[in-house]
Amino acid sequence: MNTETLIQAIGYFSTVLILISFLMTSVVKLRLVNLAGSVIFVVFAFLTGSYPTAIMNIGLCLINIYFLIRLWRSKRLTLMLPMELDNAYLREFVKLYRQDIQRYFPDFDPAAPGADRAWFVYYDMNPVGLTLGRALPGGVLELCLDYTIPQYRDASVGRFLYPHLLGEEGFTALEFHGASEKHAAYLKKMGFRRQGERWRLEK
Repeated sequence: MNTETLIQAIGYFSTVLILISFLMTSVVKLRLVNLAGSVIFVVFAFLTGSYPTAIMNIGLCLINIYFLIRLWRSKRLTLMLPMELDNAYLREFVKLYRQDIQRYFPDFDPAAPGADRAWFVYYDMNPVGLTLGRALPGGVLELCLDYTIPQYRDASVGRFLYPHLLGEEGFTALEFHGASEKHAAYLKKMGFRRQGERWRLEK
């Protein structure tokens, strides 16, 4: 492969990465893949002497980095508010994401969630997650549903959610029973410990 062909290959590869990034449902993955494509495009632009293209892609790199940092340091933009279980918006939210919810929480029944508490998690005032739970004796909250929409699933909403439940909401421990394999991996990452069929996180 000669130098000219290699340079063109770099250009095509960076273009494909940028196009693929727009197919990502996750905001974090979109930003990361778009950032990678933009970095490679900067290299391509300098190799071909296309400085306006280089400047534009440097700008895209900075924008992606800014929003990634904003997501990873999102505590001040994340808010958790209680919600009535019979709220119409809550019902429509569950209906909209029902198929995705079933992938991670196959035992969850929207008609009989078994919960007496509900909270919505907002990021920059946009609803990104729903948590349903049942208060048990001893200050324990049994989580019935801990769902985050696909776009923000990689933003680790749990890093805000669980400390909030164990802090401001006053619970001493969180428990989840019968987690799917996918959700169990997430609970383990968030610090939960397995106890039989239950996963538990203590204050």
